Amino acid sequence: MPIRKQIEADSDTWCPTDEEWERIKPAVRVGAGRPKAETTKERITIRLSPDVLEKFRASGAGWQTRIDAALRDWLRTHRLG
Repeated sequence: MPIRKQIEADSDTWCPTDEEWERIKPAVRVGAGRPKAETTKERITIRLSPDVLEKFRASGAGWQTRIDAALRDWLRTHRLG
């Protein structure tokens, strides 16, 4: 059965008509989401030891931010170059 027919046959599915879509479309904002940060971070590729990565990932959402904080903390106590 084509997907469109399956959608129409599902009583839990609502598929807006063209008229309904035109009414609700202005509410669907393009570019919605988190506001841009004043200072953005740079996307990089980094290789970490599996045990380090496992511990940070196991700490839940925000683990990449915690790695960034750990590196900042290390920089406060160590001199480079």
